[in-house]
Amino acid sequence: MKKILSKKTKETEALEEMDRIAKMLVRRDLELTEIREKREAELQELKKKTEELEESRTALMNMLEDVKEARGKAEEERDKTQTIITNFTDGLLVFDEENNLSLINPQAELFFDIRAKDIIGRSVSDLSDFSGFKPLAVLLGEEIKRVFRKELQLKKDLILEVSTVLILKEREKLGTLVILHDISREKKIEEMKTEFVSIAAHQLRTPLSAIKWIIKMVLDGDVGELTAEQRELLDKGYLSNERIIKLVNDLLNVSRIEEGKFGFNFAKADFQEVIVTAISGVEDLAVKNHQELTIHQPKNLPQIYMDKERMIMVMQNLLANAIKYTPEYGKIEITVQVGKQYLHVKIKDQGVGIPKEDQPKIFSKFFRAANVVKLETDGTGLGLFLVKNIIAKHNGKISLTSEEGKGTEVAFSIPISKTVDL
Repeated sequence: MKKILSKKTKETEALEEMDRIAKMLVRRDLELTEIREKREAELQELKKKTEELEESRTALMNMLEDVKEARGKAEEERDKTQTIITNFTDGLLVFDEENNLSLINPQAELFFDIRAKDIIGRSVSDLSDFSGFKPLAVLLGEEIKRVFRKELQLKKDLILEVSTVLILKEREKLGTLVILHDISREKKIEEMKTEFVSIAAHQLRTPLSAIKWIIKMVLDGDVGELTAEQRELLDKGYLSNERIIKLVNDLLNVSRIEEGKFGFNFAKADFQEVIVTAISGVEDLAVKNHQELTIHQPKNLPQIYMDKERMIMVMQNLLANAIKYTPEYGKIEITVQVGKQYLHVKIKDQGVGIPKEDQPKIFSKFFRAANVVKLETDGTGLGLFLVKNIIAKHNGKISLTSEEGKGTEVAFSIPISKTVDL
C-alpha cells in the first residue's frame, strides 16, 4: 500500500513539475512573443525614423544646394554691383544711419585725392580734417539728413554737382547716398556761350543804334519830306529795329546776370514812382487795345529799399506781358498791399493763360508757353527770367497762378527795409 501511495505521489509530483515547466514555457513563449513584437515595433519605428532622416537629409541637401546657388547668385550680383560702383563715372559715397562713411568709390577718391582706407568709418564732421575733403564735409554738414542738390567748386577747374539720396526701408533711414557728378565741362561750355552772347550783343548794339537814329532822322524830315507810303515802310522798319534792340538788351542783361555783373544800386525810393513810370511806358498799348488798366493801392506807400530802375524793369515786363496776351477790351488789375515787412504786388490779366504743364518752366531762360508762341510769334522768353532774378536779388519771392483761357496772376513780394547784403 505504501509503495502504491509513494508511486502516486511521485507521479503527481512529476505531473506537477511538468505542468510547472509547461506553464513556464508558455510564459517564456509569451515573453518571447512580446519581446519579438516589441522588437518588430522598434524595428518599424527605427525604419520610419530612418526614412524620415533620409527625407530630412535629402531636404537638407536640397536646401544646401539652394543656399549654395543663392549664395552664388548673391556673390555674382555683389561682384556686378562692385564692378559698377568701381567703374562708375560719378563719385559715390555711402554714409550709414549714424552718418559715418561706409563706402567710397575710386572716382570719388580721385576727386578728393584721398584713399578709402584713410577715411572709411569716419563721420561727416571728422572728414573736414582732410583738406581735400573739407569743402564737401562743410557742404554736407547737417544737410546730409535731407535730400538736396547743390553745386560745389572743389578746385579751380573742378565743379561738382552734389546730390544726396536717403536710403530708406519702410520709412526707417538706413543711410545716405551722395552722388558727385562732374559738371566742369558743362559749366565751361555755358560760360563760353554766355561770353559769346555778350560779345555778339555788344557788337550788334552799335550798328542797331545807328540804324535807329538814321531812320528816326528820316522820319523827322531831316532829309526832306516823305510820302505816306515811305513813312509807313520806315515806321515798320523802325519798330522792327526797336524789337531787335530790345532783344539785344535782354541778351546783354542775361549774360550780365550769369556773369554776376548785373549791377544794382540799392537806396530808399518811392515805389509810387515805379508804378507811374511803368504804366506810362505801356499805357499807349493798352489804349490801342481798348483795355482797362486799374490799380488798387493804399494812399500812402512807404519808402522801399530797392534798385528803382530794376524794379521799373520788373513792372514794365509784367505789365507788357499782361497787355500783350489779353484780348481787346480786356481788363488788367494791379494790386499793391503793404505788410509789416514786405510790399506785395499782384498783376492780374484776362489773357490766354498758361497751360498747367508749362507753368513750372515759365521763369526759365528762353522759355515761352506753347499757346503763347502760336498767338504771338515775337518774344524772347527772357522777360520773366530777368524779373525772377531781379526779385531774387531784392530778397523777394515771385509766384504765378494761371488757368488756360481764363488769365494769369503774377505776384511778387519784396522787403520794405534793407535786408540785402551789398
